[in-house]
Amino acid sequence: MIDAAPAGDRSVRPKGRTIAITFDDGPDPEWTPKVLDLLRRLDVKATFFVVGTQVAEHPELTRRIVAEGHQIGVHTLTHADLATTSRWRRSLELRQTELILAGATGISTPLLRPPYSSEASAITDAEWAAIRATREAGYLTVLSTLDSEDWRRPGVAEIVANSTPKGTAGQILLMHDSGGDRSQTLAALSELVPAAKARGFRFTTVSDAVALPAPVHKASTADRLRGLAVITAIKLSDGVLAVITWLLYAAGALSVLRALTTVIAAKRHARERFWTWGDGTPVTEPVTVIVPAYNESAGIEAAVRSLVASDHPVEVIVVDDGSTDGTADLVESLRLPGVRVIRQRNAGKPAALNTGLLAASYELVVMVDGDTVFEPDAVRWLVQPFADPAVGAVSGNAKVGNRRGLLGRWQHIEYVVGFNLDRRLFDLAECMPTVPGAVGAFRRSALQRIGGLSDVTLAEDTDLTMALCRDGWRVVYEERAVAWTEAPASLGALWRQRYRWCYGTLQAMWKHRGAWLQGGQSGKLGRRGLTYLLLFQVLLPLLAPVVDVFALYGLVFLNPWRVLGVWAGFVALQLAMGLYAFRLDNERPGPLWSLPLQQFVYRQLMYLVVIQSVFTALAGNRLRWQRMERYGSLSTPPGPADDLAGAAR
Repeated sequence: MIDAAPAGDRSVRPKGRTIAITFDDGPDPEWTPKVLDLLRRLDVKATFFVVGTQVAEHPELTRRIVAEGHQIGVHTLTHADLATTSRWRRSLELRQTELILAGATGISTPLLRPPYSSEASAITDAEWAAIRATREAGYLTVLSTLDSEDWRRPGVAEIVANSTPKGTAGQILLMHDSGGDRSQTLAALSELVPAAKARGFRFTTVSDAVALPAPVHKASTADRLRGLAVITAIKLSDGVLAVITWLLYAAGALSVLRALTTVIAAKRHARERFWTWGDGTPVTEPVTVIVPAYNESAGIEAAVRSLVASDHPVEVIVVDDGSTDGTADLVESLRLPGVRVIRQRNAGKPAALNTGLLAASYELVVMVDGDTVFEPDAVRWLVQPFADPAVGAVSGNAKVGNRRGLLGRWQHIEYVVGFNLDRRLFDLAECMPTVPGAVGAFRRSALQRIGGLSDVTLAEDTDLTMALCRDGWRVVYEERAVAWTEAPASLGALWRQRYRWCYGTLQAMWKHRGAWLQGGQSGKLGRRGLTYLLLFQVLLPLLAPVVDVFALYGLVFLNPWRVLGVWAGFVALQLAMGLYAFRLDNERPGPLWSLPLQQFVYRQLMYLVVIQSVFTALAGNRLRWQRMERYGSLSTPPGPADDLAGAAR
């Protein structure tokens, strides 16, 4: 026993021909009662160094230990190595165990056995520093002089040999009443005790063996009440931890399932992506491009000029929805051929698009956001699938244009790895739920048949696409139709945009929930598309924070290397998906270096957006349409030079 007091270090060994049997790691519901029964038959008192969480789980066993005259000592809260833990963690391990003992038994003890300790001669500098620190908290450290090594389960004979004193010196014997099968420990005790007694040894508690007068005393009423509260909290947390564990399994399974599903589908889609539409005749008829605009002066010029530069015949209709920043005047001042402006009072984006539909000259219509820049061949590729008369809408390939900086890179990764991989799967499964507002084409007759665009949801593009699917039209993805969109440049703007998207998608899913029970294209949307959205864009984000909570818990209370290994595996899975998706999209993989950082900020932000959206929907609140702030960062379609410049920053 070591007393590392400020006045001077002292240590003491047991008296001659005295053995103090100590049991670590309990109490255990199976083996501790058997040990106690055996000690009663052998008429031996022992010392039990208990783990706080085990005491909280089995307070009745701890009370039995005390009631039968045995001694209690502290073995930390979670069996933590006190030599490697931080000061706050060490304080937590000791104080909480002390409170738990007070709540379970009404006593307080200064006796401490540090986990992973052995004999005094084996103490390291770090362990000695921990012993000094625990003495400041009032604890006396109890080491061992004999180690039975029963934790190895080497056989009864070897345990007896390890536990038998070689001379007459007093001993503190280390054994275990928890941590696995202890039948060898029981059998060894049955042989050891009678043999040692026959040699003149007596068995007693640690304090009696070193002549320490009455170290155990009654706990204060306040500590007993606090201890009962801690025990209750731990029992509740065990239930919560069990639920979290199952949710963790569910989140992990969904993550792996999504990865496998999207990659397998994307691989098949890549093999079939350049099929010929209809009878193979190219679509050459002119197209009407509708640009709804509300205060888009920052980027409207670049958007309109890119459309006029299309290698496919187009008319461009800019519907100014009551702008106050001179958007309409700016477009008119450009005097670009084939571009006309329609002004209307502010009525919202769906109304502006419907106005454009009424004014459209052609059957094929492309809808474009006012912050989007088209590649010269984007319109041509976008309309080719209409050679198939069953196709009612086409989703293009939206890419992030302002991808410099971490936030831009993260959104770029999300567009390529998330949105575009998903679109390949939806295309293959014929259940496309969304044609993005940034780049999409439609048959005007199909839109007229469903009554045009609705303003009952905040995601008018998702609502429109689902309505077309339910009307029997096929919606496809054309990856060669590339357009560059301006992504939010601040976390606040990103939050508002994604909150609107997510809430609007939930509205659209609820509005079109009947598709689950229908046949044809509608049934494909319901049973394939809506089910996918529900599992992977609603349920998985709701479960995903469990992974982070469990990781933090594991880093503090479990094996941190195992937790880090699981997290590294998760990141590796994301990276593998990213590399494949970037290759499919002909993108440089450089931005993927920021993927691990994305897991700490961006991913949590997106999960919180989903959680807030779900709670908003459940509460029955209705959000107003929110316009994203424009920066005018796109002037021409970004090329490889932009990627290299962004990677260098």
